Amino acid sequence: MGPLFFFFISWWKLVLMAVAIVHFIRRRPDTYWIFVILFLGWIGAAVYIVAEVIPDAGLLRGSFQAFPRRRRIHELERAILDNPSAGNYEELGLLYLDDGDFARARACYDRSIAQRSDSVDPFYRRGVAEVELGDFAAAVPDLERAVGADPTYDFHRGIGLLAHAYAQTGQAEKAAKLFEQATTISTSSETYYNYATFLQSQRRVDEARQWAQKILDKRATMPGYQRRRERVWFRRAYGLMARLSVGRG
Repeated sequence: MGPLFFFFISWWKLVLMAVAIVHFIRRRPDTYWIFVILFLGWIGAAVYIVAEVIPDAGLLRGSFQAFPRRRRIHELERAILDNPSAGNYEELGLLYLDDGDFARARACYDRSIAQRSDSVDPFYRRGVAEVELGDFAAAVPDLERAVGADPTYDFHRGIGLLAHAYAQTGQAEKAAKLFEQATTISTSSETYYNYATFLQSQRRVDEARQWAQKILDKRATMPGYQRRRERVWFRRAYGLMARLSVGRG
């Protein structure tokens, strides 16, 4: 075996380690994995890739779905020039929401609602966009309309977002009451996290820590694909726990 063979072997070992480290930095799985990669070298990297990177490939389907979604966005943007109907604006608004373009989603729902206001969903979706944009004062009436029509709207996400909007607009009493309702009927990490941050703002530190811990406790019973989807909330919960500890100290 010549030196070229050994060069390729060494090169692939480095590639495996680079892939594993980049994935770890971007996805932030359990901390012990970085020690597995660093101390076991390419063998640890290979184990990590099998355990974490390959299962994550299932999450790439969302990335592939972005292409047809954006194609449909372009189609609707052209169609609206000739047919600016409420239905077209609602569909385009939903696509913008899915694409993370919350300002354009809000603008679409503004145009849709201006034409007809007999449906609750455009108000709710506009409220979601307003929450994402940080315009909680505008989100409150939109979310109130949806939750008033159906307290279980969007699988209980609506009531949790309304409680969060109340908290962010200084309506602590309403927020507390609604969060208590939301957390008895929903196990959403988003709702738990928003409730924990509300409790922190009310100086109810021990309770805030308990609700942040509830998010982390769910990891043990979650299937792997769901843990990967919930990583953002795990990271936020860990961050909140750290802030709460500093505040106590």
